[in-house]
Amino acid sequence: MSRSSFRTAVLLVVLTAIAAAIAGPGLAARTHATAGVTVTETEFKFKLSTSSVAHGSVTFTLVNKGHLSHDFKINGKKSTLLGPGKTTKFTVSFAKAGKYPYICTVPGHSAAGMKGTLTVT
Repeated sequence: MSRSSFRTAVLLVVLTAIAAAIAGPGLAARTHATAGVTVTETEFKFKLSTSSVAHGSVTFTLVNKGHLSHDFKINGKKSTLLGPGKTTKFTVSFAKAGKYPYICTVPGHSAAGMKGTLTVT
């Protein structure tokens, strides 16, 4: 390889690394994956797979392991009523950090303990 070709190859490697460093954060932001939280429902409590998520879109996977139907309401969005042994998913957007309360809206379930708070960072 001639000296000129070697310099050109080195320059291309350096420029490619610089371009990747500059484009990387922007590319990462565009391809940011949706966070996921599994919510296990029983009588009369919720168990979340995590108590904290980053702001943005969060997909909740609801799994009813109880004997009664339950739903899940957070940030103004409510799931469908989920029968015993059933699973469903729904996605909620959180525009900013904060503490977001969640409840089961079936009469009496929240008062019996089906409530909590999700921290969004």
